[in-house]
Amino acid sequence: MFDTPVTIVGNVLTAPEWRRTTVTGTFVVSFKVASNSRRYDREHARWVDGDSLRVRVVCWRRLGENVSLSVQLGDPVIVHGRLYSRDWTDDQGNRRTSYELDAVSVGHDLSRGVDKFARRKAAGSTEVVNEPVDATAIGGELTEEMDNPGRPDDLPPDHELFDNFDPAVFDASPLAASGATADDDSLAGVEG
Repeated sequence: MFDTPVTIVGNVLTAPEWRRTTVTGTFVVSFKVASNSRRYDREHARWVDGDSLRVRVVCWRRLGENVSLSVQLGDPVIVHGRLYSRDWTDDQGNRRTSYELDAVSVGHDLSRGVDKFARRKAAGSTEVVNEPVDATAIGGELTEEMDNPGRPDDLPPDHELFDNFDPAVFDASPLAASGATADDDSLAGVEG
């Protein structure tokens, strides 16, 4: 069977969440991305939201670490990876299908803002921590909740990596999570 590679342009719908597989102890970060089409409504002479796509994005190992440090709720992102559907049965016995994008690469959409890049050093080993298991599965393997491990020791402080943005030119503050609506241009997948 062939993989289905796709690229999605949209906005981060949920904050990245750290998890760990229960069998191998592999770190994984997941978040949801929403991609909204925009169309011009001639009758009302304005741009409106069209159909939307919401997909859970899964980032394994080092990509997950980097995403958790770089991506925030509401950020405009471009995600490339392999698309899968997962069939499951809910607590009431109903058959459900969810879509999951196993990310190969994730980046900010630079048509909507600016970003800086910091190259990471080679990965070291990770430790497995034994804690009670939660029944959430990612990629067909059970995972358990864990605390965000924080900033890696091999990443220099921000003041050594980046020049400060000129606040008169760039808004470097994160998007506010509360008060945003579906009509808000900051959450639209494509601006009109």
